[in-house]
Amino acid sequence: MADVKLIVRNARQVVQVRKYPILKVCGEGMQQVDISQEEDGDGISVVSNSDGKILFIGKESERKRKYVENETTRIIDASGKCVLPGFVDAHTHPVWAGDRVHEFAMKLAGATYMEVHKAGGGIHYTVEHTQRASEDELYDGLKQRLNSLMKTGTTLVECKSGYGLNKATEVKMLRVIERARRNLPIGISSTFCGAHAVPKGGNSEDATNDVISVQLPCIRDMMEKKELTVDNIDVFCEQGVFDIDQSRRILSAGKNIGLQINFHGDELHPLDGAKMGAELGALAISHLEEISDSGISAMVEAGSIGVVLPTTAYILRLKPPPVRKMIDSGMAVALGSDFNPNAFCSSMPIVMHLACVLLRMSMPEVLIAATLNAAAALGKSDTHGSLIEGKCANMVIIDAPRWEHIIYQFGFQNDLIDFVICEGNVVFEK
Repeated sequence: MADVKLIVRNARQVVQVRKYPILKVCGEGMQQVDISQEEDGDGISVVSNSDGKILFIGKESERKRKYVENETTRIIDASGKCVLPGFVDAHTHPVWAGDRVHEFAMKLAGATYMEVHKAGGGIHYTVEHTQRASEDELYDGLKQRLNSLMKTGTTLVECKSGYGLNKATEVKMLRVIERARRNLPIGISSTFCGAHAVPKGGNSEDATNDVISVQLPCIRDMMEKKELTVDNIDVFCEQGVFDIDQSRRILSAGKNIGLQINFHGDELHPLDGAKMGAELGALAISHLEEISDSGISAMVEAGSIGVVLPTTAYILRLKPPPVRKMIDSGMAVALGSDFNPNAFCSSMPIVMHLACVLLRMSMPEVLIAATLNAAAALGKSDTHGSLIEGKCANMVIIDAPRWEHIIYQFGFQNDLIDFVICEGNVVFEK
């Protein structure tokens, strides 16, 4: 008899995203999602084994013949409800101390991101507080934030360091992320972002050399000793921060120790960071508000995924990235919340709604961008991001007759979401 840990039975809709194995969806393919639908009162059921993998998706009548619950099986009646893949947040900065609520007033009064930065606020303000904080204090904050993400349906999240800007604090942040990865049910992709800003009183060339010659070798050694799991290398490639050449050197050094290239590019100024990243074989590039046509073409040719962050454009009043042009050119587009002290939003349903309105994406495009393509941006779409047999049983169950309600009902995710499931375990229940 099959080992059955969880049965979600009799759903009105199970949104599989794709019913067959595929790593990402590009261009016009993002206009369509695959859905298994209730017919003649015979709902759709999902079965998970004890390893947290999906055993079965199909009609409840067929499920009853094939998979019988035992005394330890968790049963969830999803009658009249919809099951979606757990959301994937492809870009966050969730480890920090202090807050920057005072800066919101500055931005509302017209201060730009870089003006706040130069006035000693922004990243540097958070760096000062994060450097002073203990590892336990940072972990407690991260744990609270990740629990908030899970309650709104996120089951896999990318977590960056980057508020340390020196070896000791960057390693402290990565240890905190590793602790969460081992102890919490949410899936985590860890990113080293030591080149997030130039340390106060320093210069970008010295900071580049420190990341390459001091921080990365330390991280490599800790990875070899199994003390850390780090997946990605990031750099803030931006005018006044790290230029194209410095960014290329940092990303290449990270790639040389086995990290995936996944970085901030073309956010505030058109530096052609996207083109540079594509040349290096970047897995993903984020922001892209100022991406050029040649940058779009280079990313499409390289297969790099564009991670767009509607909260950033909204909060900073930036020109949104040219997402329609990116998709129409054949790019795979993913979504992230950019959750950080400057863009304080951890809810992927809100991000998805903003993507529809601000970025002019359709609801199917947005769902794919927040599931399969976001997983692909983290190199995890072979196991996450869609609901098919053999993949992780990561699911969100919403009390609505159609899946689109999770996007349509702006700000109502706490009312809609009944269950969040990570690897076959219920991690949130309303």
